[in-house]
Amino acid sequence: MNNYRAPLKDMRFVMDELAGFKELSQYPDFSDATPDMADAILDEAAKFAGEVLAPLNRVGDKSGCQLTPNGVVTPEGWKDAYKAFCDAGWNGIASPTEFGGHGQPDTLAVAVKEMVCSSNLSFSLGPLLTTGAVEALLTCASDELKAIFLEKMVTGVWTGSMNLTEPQAGSDLALIRSRAEPQADGSYKVFGQKIFITYGDHDMTENIVHLVLARLPDAPAGVKGISMFLVPKFLVNADGSLGARNDAYCVSLEHKLGIHASPTCVMAYGDNGGAVGYLLGQANRGLEYMFIMMNEARLGVGLQGIALGERSYQQALAFARDRKQGRDALTGEALVTINHHPDIRRMLMLMKSRVEACRAMAYYTSGLLDRCTPFRIRKRRNVIYFWLNS
Repeated sequence: MNNYRAPLKDMRFVMDELAGFKELSQYPDFSDATPDMADAILDEAAKFAGEVLAPLNRVGDKSGCQLTPNGVVTPEGWKDAYKAFCDAGWNGIASPTEFGGHGQPDTLAVAVKEMVCSSNLSFSLGPLLTTGAVEALLTCASDELKAIFLEKMVTGVWTGSMNLTEPQAGSDLALIRSRAEPQADGSYKVFGQKIFITYGDHDMTENIVHLVLARLPDAPAGVKGISMFLVPKFLVNADGSLGARNDAYCVSLEHKLGIHASPTCVMAYGDNGGAVGYLLGQANRGLEYMFIMMNEARLGVGLQGIALGERSYQQALAFARDRKQGRDALTGEALVTINHHPDIRRMLMLMKSRVEACRAMAYYTSGLLDRCTPFRIRKRRNVIYFWLNS
């Protein structure tokens, strides 16, 4: 079943009554975040999710991604959908305007993200990882790296990925073996293998910006000796054009139930002499920096659960309104659709109430993030994080 209709009334109720969206236009950063503007954005997002992304959901699940000698190939329709997604500005809806984003509140962006996740979860994972990488660069990248990479990532011309896990180091990142060797020009050569890398390679964009955890030669043991490096798929020339292919390749694809169209890659860095990378922030603080991207992903994955719950409820309700079985307990009418049966109605209402409760929690959290500091710097939560840990 490909049908998906965004629950706009439910979304707006939570935005206005619980997350306090109407109040946000009082902040200088969000002066144009009016109810009319929000309605227009949500209406267009609902159309895009229902008409473009939802029909591709089954297509992607059936065909999946393929690893070829030229890299990972996404399912038919994926590249066009991603281009339309970026052209409409959805990729950078809450990103800073100085880097090509729209600077909208998280309280509005979270509703758009829910629609994307509900309509096509496999597709949504690419923008999710890119958004997390953008947040990390905003907080810890040098001005030079920001100038080179951020606008292309915010606008979706390039995507981002998060590289933590290794074959011998799952959640215990103290065991990672990837290493980075300093070079005379200030760059680094990165060596190692990473597994379970979502959208580590694909054909939707011309470049991919990998954020990679690795150790410097003199790094202390454990998690206190981890640094974070920016490793692009293609090197970038001084004029902003793409240069040589970097030594960063997908060597195999994992298989995940239900998201076959999301390329989950095993990435090899440095098998042919070393992947060129650039240190982000200070040495040996990489895990701290990576938590910026990880926390963004955690919020996003929580929203995915809400989105899938909404999609499941819609499909269950549609089935219950169509499937005929048994008699109506009140009228005695024979062969009624099963949504007439009290226990079916109970289960449907339980699904709906749980989704609405979780949505309220997610949107309320976004509202808090929009208000969490007077610094008015995107993202405010990262500023507070580093202030508390400095």
